[in-house]
Amino acid sequence: MSKKATFLPLNLSLAPFLLVLLYHLLWSVSVNGIEEKKILSLHNNIWRPTKSIEAPSSCFSHNLGKGRESSTTLEMKHRMICSGKTINWGKKLRRALTLDNLRVQSLQLRIKAMSSSTTESISEAQIPLTSGIKLETLNYIVTVNLGGKNMSLIVDTGSDLTWVQCQPCKSCYNQQGPLYDPSVSSSYRTVFCNSSTCQDLVAATGNSGLCGGNSGVDKTTCDYVVSYGDGSYTRGDLGSESLQLGDTKVENFVFGCGRNNKGLFGGTSGLMGLGRSSVSLVSQTMKSFNGVFSYCLPSFEDGASGSLSFGDDSSVYKNSTSVSYTPLVQNPQLSSFYILNLTGASIGGVDLESPSFGRGILIDSGTVITRLPPSIYKAVKTEFLKQFTGFPSAPSYSILDTCFNLTSYEDVSIPTIKMIFQGNAVLEVDVTGVFYFVKPDASLVCLALASLSYENEVGIIGNYQQKNQRVIYDTKQEKLGIAGENCSF
Repeated sequence: MSKKATFLPLNLSLAPFLLVLLYHLLWSVSVNGIEEKKILSLHNNIWRPTKSIEAPSSCFSHNLGKGRESSTTLEMKHRMICSGKTINWGKKLRRALTLDNLRVQSLQLRIKAMSSSTTESISEAQIPLTSGIKLETLNYIVTVNLGGKNMSLIVDTGSDLTWVQCQPCKSCYNQQGPLYDPSVSSSYRTVFCNSSTCQDLVAATGNSGLCGGNSGVDKTTCDYVVSYGDGSYTRGDLGSESLQLGDTKVENFVFGCGRNNKGLFGGTSGLMGLGRSSVSLVSQTMKSFNGVFSYCLPSFEDGASGSLSFGDDSSVYKNSTSVSYTPLVQNPQLSSFYILNLTGASIGGVDLESPSFGRGILIDSGTVITRLPPSIYKAVKTEFLKQFTGFPSAPSYSILDTCFNLTSYEDVSIPTIKMIFQGNAVLEVDVTGVFYFVKPDASLVCLALASLSYENEVGIIGNYQQKNQRVIYDTKQEKLGIAGENCSF
C-alpha cells in the first residue's frame, strides 16, 4: 500500500525572504564555494629566525640527479640554504622586494631597447639581460658536475649564458666550495674570439665577444662581459667542458669562465642560463633532450626540494592535475624570452575584464613577484577586496599595496587566483603564492602581485606565483605546459 505524499502549507508572506535567501545561497556556491576558495594556514607561513642545520656545503645537493634514457632530473633547492647563517626573515623578505623591483626595471629597459633599437645599440648601452641582484632574493639552485667538479648554479630562464667562477681569478666573490680550475681538466677547451660561438654572445649577453685577453688569460680567447643593473657583473672568457646533468653527459658544453666577478651572487658557483639563444643550456642539449625542460618550484619556507627535469619523458612528472598547454608567442625582437598570451584571469571564480588581456606576458624563474599592466592589476585588486572582506587592513609596503594585519588568525579562506592563456591553459596560483609575508608575525601580509608603471610595459609572471606548479618548456614545439604539483624530489 503506497503512502500519499503530504505537503505543509507555505506561508506566502515568507516567499520574498526565501527567494532572496535562495539567491544568496546559489551565488555563494557558484562564486565563493569550496572550489573557488582555499584555506591558508598562517602558522605554516610564518618564517621565524632560524639557522641552517646543514653543513657549509649546503649549496650542493646531496642528490646529483636521476635519469632515464631520454631525460634527467636534478634536485632543486632554495638559495637561502646557502648562507649557513641565522636568517632574519623579516629583513630578508623586505629586502627581496627592493631587489626584485630593480630586476624588473632592468628587464623592462632591455625589452624596450630590444624592441626599438639595433643589436649594436643594445651592446653599447650594456643593458642587462638579467639582474645579478636577484641572486640574493627568492631563487633556486641545482648542482651539476663540470669537468669532474660539483658546481651549484642558480637557475634562470631569463638568462642565456651559463657561467661559473674560475681560477685564476682576478677578483671573485666568496663561494662555498672550490672555484673551477680549467688548468687541471683534460677536457677543457678554449673558445677563440674568431669563432661563430663568440659572435653569438651578442644575443646571449647584450655584449659582443671581445678579443684581446681582457680576462688576463690569452689574447686569442673570446672574452665576455655581462653587466647588471645594480653594478654587479661577471667578466671572463668562454670555454668548453664536459658537463654532467644527472646521468647525462654533455660534451663540449660552452660556458663562461668568470675571472672577475662582483655582486650579490651569494655562496653559489655561478648561474645556469635556460634562455632561448644558441649558447643557452637548452639549445646546447637539443640533441639529448629535444629542447624540453621543466621545473617544479617548492614552497621554500618549509625547506622542501623541487626538481628541474630535462627531456620530454612526462612519466617523471608528479602532477596532480592534467597538463594544459599554451603556445609560446613568437617575437623576433625578444627571441631570448619566453612569452605567453594572457587572455584572461579570474578571482574566486569571477572572470575579470581588461583591455590589456590578449597581450604578451613573460614567464620568468628569476623575477619574484608577478607584475601586471595597471588595468589588469586594478581589476584583480578590486575583485579580491570584494571577496576577501572583514580583515584588518595594513599599510602598503614597497611595490605591494594590498595589505592586511592577520596576526589574530590561525588560518584564512582566500579566493583562488587563476591566469588564463591562449588555448585555455590555466595557471591556478598555489595557496602559498597568494600572500607575501612582509613581516613574519603576519602583522603585514600583502597580496603578492604588483602593478607595472605603464600599460604598455610587458607583464612578468614571477616565481612566487609558480610555486607547486609543473611548468614545462617545449622549445621545439613552441609551447608551454602548466599543471599543479606538490613539488618534491
